[in-house]
Amino acid sequence: MNTQQPTRRQLSLDDYVSGVLAGDRATVARAITLVESRKPAHRALAQDMLVRLLPHAGAAHRVGITGVPGVGKSTFIEALGTHLTGRGHKVAVLAVDPTSGRTGGSILGDKTRMTALGQDPAAFIRPSPSAGTLGGVARATRESMVVVEAAGHDVVLVETVGVGQSEVTVAEMVDLFLVLMLPGAGDELQGIKKGILEIADLLVVNKADGDNRDRAMQAMREYKTALHIMQPADPHWTARVLACSALAKTGIEEVWGSVEEHRRVLEAARDGGTDAFQAKRAGQQVRWMWAMVRDRLMAALEGSEAVRSETGALEAAVAAGETTPALAAERLLKAFGIGG
Repeated sequence: MNTQQPTRRQLSLDDYVSGVLAGDRATVARAITLVESRKPAHRALAQDMLVRLLPHAGAAHRVGITGVPGVGKSTFIEALGTHLTGRGHKVAVLAVDPTSGRTGGSILGDKTRMTALGQDPAAFIRPSPSAGTLGGVARATRESMVVVEAAGHDVVLVETVGVGQSEVTVAEMVDLFLVLMLPGAGDELQGIKKGILEIADLLVVNKADGDNRDRAMQAMREYKTALHIMQPADPHWTARVLACSALAKTGIEEVWGSVEEHRRVLEAARDGGTDAFQAKRAGQQVRWMWAMVRDRLMAALEGSEAVRSETGALEAAVAAGETTPALAAERLLKAFGIGG
């Protein structure tokens, strides 16, 4: 008896492109797996595919979502996602999680809890790659955005479930960055990273229901005061503070209304020779190009046999104070072929 599983047919470039443009879920999933792959042959095929899909992408609302543990992110994403699919939108949910491998708190675990959205034919949920650096996961997420947009998803929700730099990374790939907060702002304002408030376009106090309602209103006032004294993330937009209950599905429509208004405001504003919305996206693309250059250069440097042969001795010499970091860096770069 043959117990071997049948191998899946290899897809050609045309298969990927036509399947994605037709919105075929299986092909979309395989296309995202392709862009996540680190194999050189897969990377080359993925780039050819993305070039052909790019003209069909770009029209979607791109919203980044972050929040402290316990804020109810998965409940909020499901409430927002089902609200949007109920209004005729197609929603894709992607995650940036450089620490995944553990699924606690990540969308990989939340997918099983977002049962309504997970079963909605107008929604597509994709966890981040199971391991890797922030740069690698971010690249895969950016390229996955092109795939899901070309497949017809007009709202892309990008969740950051890592910590620190991942919030900044997500803010750099979306149109609007939304930070979910808990009621009871007093103590939380002490601990929240100032940098998160600086990049927020929208603060939403979740769990504003029942006994929490008054605390949520107080939190809103405190966050508004905190934002008032900070430099806005965007010169054309003053960050909003709203309240909602994802569990009771109240305030969700107001949240989405602010997302739409943010886009209208930026599209109406001028930034150089174009509208501020397109200027923001263009700037993100250029910065992403240079980020890719830096990542590839670092990977090549670290993979160089000539560099590795010098590294141990130079690190020891720097640690012992026998040479300066600058001279050691010059030696490593010279080994790599850069410099005189």
